[in-house]
Amino acid sequence: MLHMRFVSIALSLALLCACATTAPTTSATLQGDAAHPAQTQGWVETRLFFGLGLVGDAHGGVSEQGWRDFLDAEVTPRFPDGLSVVDVYGQWQGKEQSTPERLRSKMLIVDYPDSAANRAKVEAIRTAWKQRTGDQSVLRVTQPAEVSF
Repeated sequence: MLHMRFVSIALSLALLCACATTAPTTSATLQGDAAHPAQTQGWVETRLFFGLGLVGDAHGGVSEQGWRDFLDAEVTPRFPDGLSVVDVYGQWQGKEQSTPERLRSKMLIVDYPDSAANRAKVEAIRTAWKQRTGDQSVLRVTQPAEVSF
C-alpha cells in the first residue's frame, strides 16, 4: 500500500514536471494583418461619451435599441475592425443650468492609426449623435496609444 502511494506521488510529480517544461516560450501574435499589426506606431485611442438620458427617467432619452441602431448605422461602418462600449454614469451641466444633470451614458473606445481620415470619422460620429439626439456635446478624449494585438 505504501509502495502504491509512493508510485502515485512519483507519477504525479513526473506529469507535473512534463507539463511545466512543455509550455510555449513565446506568445502568439498576428502576423501579416495590416489592420491588426503585432506592434503599432502612430496610433491613438479615442473615448467618446454619449448621454442617453437622465438617470431615473424611464421614458426619456435613448433606449438600448436606439443606441445599438446608432452604433450599427454610424460607428461600426466607420470602424469595422473593432471597438468597445462601456456603460457609464455621467454628469453634465450646461451654461444655463444651476445644477448638473445625472445621465445614463455610454463610453465608446476606439483605437486606430492616427490620420486625418480617421479623425474625420470620429467627428462624423459626434455630429451624427448631436443631430440625432439634439445634444449639445459629445465629449471626446484622444490620447496616443501603444497597441499590440
